[in-house]
Amino acid sequence: MKALTRLTSFLLVFLGVGIMFRTVDAGGGATAVGILVGLLFVAAGAGRLYLTREPRDPEEPLDSEDLR
Repeated sequence: MKALTRLTSFLLVFLGVGIMFRTVDAGGGATAVGILVGLLFVAAGAGRLYLTREPRDPEEPLDSEDLR
């Protein structure tokens, strides 16, 4: 089920970018409705991806790669 959630999250991000691209292509400005709706789609998809990530074990020590 997690794979389907990630797939739909990526689709939300992709649709949001597409909506923003189409709005700019049609001559929309920074405050156009298409830009705002596209940003909301991207934020929703990114938020879903963030929430489906695996939590880090707090007992596990941080690697030097994690600190970059």
